[in-house]
This record gives sequence, structure tokens and C-alpha cells, in this order.
Amino acid sequence: MQFRKYIAVCLFSLSLTGTLSAASDLSNRRAPGFALPDSSLRYHDLYKYRGKVVILNVMQTKCPHCKYFSKNLKRIADKYGVRIQVINIVNPPDSQQSVREYMASMGSYASKQLFLFDCGQVTASYLKITPENPGFDTPYFFVIDQMGWIQDDYSYNVLNDSIFRGEGLDEIINRYLPN
Repeated sequence: MQFRKYIAVCLFSLSLTGTLSAASDLSNRRAPGFALPDSSLRYHDLYKYRGKVVILNVMQTKCPHCKYFSKNLKRIADKYGVRIQVINIVNPPDSQQSVREYMASMGSYASKQLFLFDCGQVTASYLKITPENPGFDTPYFFVIDQMGWIQDDYSYNVLNDSIFRGEGLDEIINRYLPN
């Protein structure tokens, strides 16, 4: 019995460490501005969403963790309504066709989410991609506060699975929304 308590405390500590260490050198800076098209070629400017908490998710339609996260983002959008905005950014090889297929396969889970198309420039500015740091894993999301500052950023891993699949994201959003 004592061993189980020890394991439970260790696992809790690890999950807390994963959550607390979420902010990296990609956070605590002004969110880079952008204007990107959706599948109807309407442009969306990040500035338009000032005053809301923005969840900016860099994703791929073939990513299995992205599908789970889309379901969680739908739940979040339903829960918080107009106080937040979910924006998904996709890059090549994703295309309008692959996003349409993804949205169809996700059904209502893809509703209330914007899917915007980037050729890599916006993603590179958010993830600080350089020749020395050329890659990233998906999903990767940023929490942008009402004033346009990146407060937190998260890449999927086993330790923060509750953020991507469970209610851990609620705790993060609640930090930036007034009661």
C-alpha cells in the first residue's frame, strides 16, 4: 500500500512539473502578428481577436494527437464561448483538400475552430525555427492573452496528456480569463 502511495505521489509530481514548466523561451513575448487565409480564402488577422484568449494550435491533419486535441478544443470552445478563440494553423503538405477531409472526419468536433493556411513563415516565427532548430512536433499550441502576449506554450508529451485530452487545458485558460 505504501508503495502505491509513493508511485501516486511521484506521478503527480511529474505531471505537475510538466505543467509548470510549460512556458519556454517561446512564451513571455508579444505574439507575432499575422493575416492568414482560411479554406474560403478569407484572411484572419490575429489582431481581430484582441480581447479574447486565443489558443493558437500548430497541427497536422495526419497527426493522431491532433485529433484528440481537436476534440478537447471543441469542448473548450463550447465551454468558454466568445471569451476565447481557437485557431489551428496548418502547413504543407496539408492542403485545402486534406483540411476538408479532416473536418469531415471530425464532424462537430471541428466546428467553432478556424483552420488557417500557412506556408511556414508564421509557424517559424512562433516556434523560432532556425537552421539550428529546424523541426517541431505537433500538436504545439500557444496561449495568447487578451493583450496579444504569449503566456504559455505546450508541445504534446505523455506528462501533459491531460492538457491535450482532458481538463488540464481548462486550468490554463482560467488563469487568463476574469471571473
